[in-house]
Amino acid sequence: MNSFGKRAQGARLERMMASPRWAGLGFRNMHPVAPGLRDLTVPRPTLREFLSNGNRRVPGAPLPSVDPREAWGRPSASGLRATWLGHSTVLLEMDGHRVLTDPVWGTRASPFRLLGPKRFQPVPLRLREMPEVDVVVISHDHYDHLDYPTIHALARRSNVPFVTSLGVGAHLQAWGIAPERITELDWWETHRVPGTGLSVTAAPSQHFSGRGFKDRNATLWSSMILRSERHAVFFSGDTGLTSEYALIRERLGPFDLVMLEVGAFHPAWGDIHLGPENALKAHQLLGGGAFLPVHWGTFSLAMHAWDQPAETLLQLASPRELLLMPRLGEAVEPAEQRAVQPWWRAVGAGRGVPVPEAEPHGVRTPGDLPWPMD
Repeated sequence: MNSFGKRAQGARLERMMASPRWAGLGFRNMHPVAPGLRDLTVPRPTLREFLSNGNRRVPGAPLPSVDPREAWGRPSASGLRATWLGHSTVLLEMDGHRVLTDPVWGTRASPFRLLGPKRFQPVPLRLREMPEVDVVVISHDHYDHLDYPTIHALARRSNVPFVTSLGVGAHLQAWGIAPERITELDWWETHRVPGTGLSVTAAPSQHFSGRGFKDRNATLWSSMILRSERHAVFFSGDTGLTSEYALIRERLGPFDLVMLEVGAFHPAWGDIHLGPENALKAHQLLGGGAFLPVHWGTFSLAMHAWDQPAETLLQLASPRELLLMPRLGEAVEPAEQRAVQPWWRAVGAGRGVPVPEAEPHGVRTPGDLPWPMD
């Protein structure tokens, strides 16, 4: 199956094996897990629990969304604008250039057409309606971050360059992205996007990788720092809480915008996912900046209610936190410092009703489920 991707070979594998993060058969997290971060008394969810739709895991109606194209047609007043398109997919406009993070237009976060988490909310616009971007940044190879149908479509319709973590380029190349369009980074390495003022730096995160039964940690996972002439943005990818964020702040901060994952969390996964409470701690370690929560509102990948990450984050955030919580497709500028409007409270609270499917393009699990998830 094409969606599983391809293992690295040859010179690509040799470069991976030279990384300080390589540990014989794959990559590893370098930083010790903080005591108490993972609750070992809580059992991991079972496959049956994952396939259940209980506990309000999907919304009772389609989420409100905005067609962002009108906003994108106007220049950003501050030079930095972000549009959340669902899960961890964000279009960043940075001093006249566009960056797209972890693009997923697929209908399932899965290698299978009929099995695995199905998105309950489509992207606000079709992939073919997207403007040209200057670079696509991919944090790691899990299915809800690296989507085969989306990449395959981008390979056909665009010559955009990709910047990603070590080893992930093997998947991209197998799906039709030309090798010269792919840059793979180890932590602390920086790539400057030709013809732009943009740079991308890979940095530590606490996570794992894999798309099948036998490729766990065969590619690297990273947080990504995006910098333009006047602005800097931190993108977490997927991660547990790590004090390495303080080092990232010292070496690469400060940040105008911080995008941190808040959804798909569970007490047994505290070492590999943040959740809203630890996301706020990570935000402090990173030195602040406007906080745009991502990794929620699209797929049901954990046992909690679909809106719990947003509600918990709003309740726990201090008045000093500048939260950006826009509707899907709503372009926002951190410099505007808008008050949060809890739009999700107006969405129905039932077990879920059918929602419009995304453009046909296209799962991942913690630990012991049949395919790798966060």
